[in-house]
Formats: sequence, structure tokens, C-alpha cells
Amino acid sequence: MSVTRPAAAVIRERVALALAEDLGGRGDVTSQATISPAIQARFELRARRPGVLAGRAAAEETLNQVDRRIEAEWRLDDGQPLVDGDCIAVLSGPAASILTAERTALNFLGRLSGIATLTRAYVDAVDGTAARIAHTRKTTPGLRALELAAVAAGGGASHRFGLDDAVLIKDNHVAVCGGVAEAVRRARTVAGHMTRIAVEIDRLDQLGEALDAGAESILLDNFALAELRAAVGQAAGTGATLEASGGVDLETVRAIAETGVDVISVGAITHSAPNLDLGLDALA
Repeated sequence: MSVTRPAAAVIRERVALALAEDLGGRGDVTSQATISPAIQARFELRARRPGVLAGRAAAEETLNQVDRRIEAEWRLDDGQPLVDGDCIAVLSGPAASILTAERTALNFLGRLSGIATLTRAYVDAVDGTAARIAHTRKTTPGLRALELAAVAAGGGASHRFGLDDAVLIKDNHVAVCGGVAEAVRRARTVAGHMTRIAVEIDRLDQLGEALDAGAESILLDNFALAELRAAVGQAAGTGATLEASGGVDLETVRAIAETGVDVISVGAITHSAPNLDLGLDALA
């Protein structure tokens, strides 16, 4: 499958920061002390657990920034499934350089593949329904572009990237403005006609107010299943997108999807995804 990747400049910057953190001012003193720069070696990057691959671009950039003489023969790409023992890539080149790059590359791959793997589990759980699984902004500071690309690799849908690319009126905005309708009205006076207005509600009796105010997307926060079904019925024919959030896990997501909502946003796919276990082993 083809997966959209973050801009190359973003990846370069994030990798440079990660390497600076790991190498400090002296570099890899262990490899410098034990391995001659002339020694060449080959290593296999393998999956040690089933999952979905993500983070290849960041791993490639890590290898390049450490030593452009490292050659990587990739067997799998982002979005592809992994089984235990799969060979993801074969690395060859200066042994010391590969070992210097190892942990940073694996950190990117493990973190991002973990996100892709958990996302795929949610996507599979709602298979056959019309609901899409979407991310939230609950991401690791500085790594959002990479983590959201990992969500895409796992089959997840896009939400807003940041505060500047969509109007989403949350419960605290509503509280400060004095109500759903007033918050939507204020947003509409500033946003152009091409901008969709989304508003979060936490009670079913706010839905009519949101629809009457002209909200195109409505986020149903922590609604019970019966309330979600009622909201879907009430909004039918209006063209509004209904998004469920809160109380979502792998045990509940299928039932939520079956209520008929359009989108289910899941913060856990980024903030609680466990790293996928990957390893680098020397070849004889």
C-alpha cells in the first residue's frame, strides 16, 4: 500500500535531534573503542512480534545522517503487515556506524510501528461498518507528523493536524461563550464559507442547538450507546458529520461503530500504543 510520509525536512530535523540526544558531544564511545572503522558487516532488521510497519523514512534518514556509506536493502514498506521473524531490511557497511545508528533507528521504527499496529487493530475491529477510525492531537511533542503518518500506515483517517487547520469548538470554548449556538455563531463570523465548523457536545439535548446553529461536524463526547443511536437518528438528512469520542477501546469500538456514527476518534492509538519489538542482529 502507498502511505503518505511527512516532509523530508521534518524527518531530517527530528532525526538530527534524536541523534544529538543519543550521541552527545563525544559520539558512540563504545563502538569507537572496540571496532575498527575499516570493519565491514551485515545485519538483519527483524520483527520480533506481529504488527504493521511504520517509520521506514525516519530509519533511513538516521542511517544516512550517521554514515551515508550504510546501505539498506528494504524488504518491507510502511503499512505492510509483519509476522514474528520477518526480515524488514538488511543493512551493510561500516560496522561501527551501523551500531551507532542502531538504537535511534529502532526507536523510530518501534514507536511508529506500534502506533500503526494499534491503529490497524481498531480499523479491523470496525470492519464492515461505515465508521472511520481517526487520530487526535494527543501525540508526542515534536513527533506529531511522524506519528500521524504511522496512523495512516495503520489505515486510520485524518483528523485536524493542529490548532491552525480546523475550527473545533470544545466544551471549554462553549462554556466561555455561554452556549453551543453562541460559540458556533462567533466562529462563523470569523471563518469563511469554505471552512467547516465542528463543535463538541456532551449532552444529547445540545445536538439540536448545534444543528440549528449550522455546525457541519458534531463531536459526541462520552455518549452512551443509546444516546449515540438517538443522535444518529436526529441528525439524519442534515449532512452533519457525527464523531464519537471518549470511552473508546478495543472492547467498545465495534458497538460504537454500529450506532451509525461517521467517525470514531481514538487518542489511545497515539498516546498509549506500545512499541513494536524489532531487533537488529549481525549476520555471520
